[in-house]
Amino acid sequence: MHSFTEENYLKAIYKLQETNGEVVATSALAQVMEVHAPSVTDMLKRMAGKKLVTYQKSKGVKLTERGRQVAVGIIRNHRLWEVFLVDKLGYKWDEVHDLAEQLEHIHTEDLTNKLDKFLGFPKADPHGDPIPDANGVLPKSKAVLLSTLKVGEEGMFTGVTDHTPAFLNYLDKAGISLGNNIKVKAIEEFDQTYTLQIKSNKEIIISNKVANGILVN
Repeated sequence: MHSFTEENYLKAIYKLQETNGEVVATSALAQVMEVHAPSVTDMLKRMAGKKLVTYQKSKGVKLTERGRQVAVGIIRNHRLWEVFLVDKLGYKWDEVHDLAEQLEHIHTEDLTNKLDKFLGFPKADPHGDPIPDANGVLPKSKAVLLSTLKVGEEGMFTGVTDHTPAFLNYLDKAGISLGNNIKVKAIEEFDQTYTLQIKSNKEIIISNKVANGILVN
């Protein structure tokens, strides 16, 4: 068994490795965990002793295979609980992250597999993030940021990089939903404001910041 804090560190390291490379700087981890660097160092030394990470003070930290398996298991549990909260309990997609943060630590292989079966083996959570399978395999996403599209290009809205309630609420108010086809009609040269065509007829204007939070395939 691992403590909640250890599990949160493993999940954070995993996500940082996805974006920052195999070795994660302790300063980046401290920022994500919102703690001081000495606290991070103490935790990493403890986790290294449990063979969950390899840590070198001058180089940084990376997950061992054992640590990666634990991290993926937590992510799988978190995303399955998000599906359950939205599909079965009627929560909105901007309400479930914090609840799933608590539920993700209640995990046994049997419970997680039964939850997966009960939900019909979903492939993605309510935010479009892929759900690892029972073997810990995380599907590779081909999604790109909306901000990388050029005028005239289009794609299907499949996920977000910003999971904050404020951002998700913004998308709801703007009428942008997962599964929508989005076409870039124009990009303002001055401030990179985007004019988008949604559902073949509706046009909306969003900022570059919002475009950087939307993933399309």
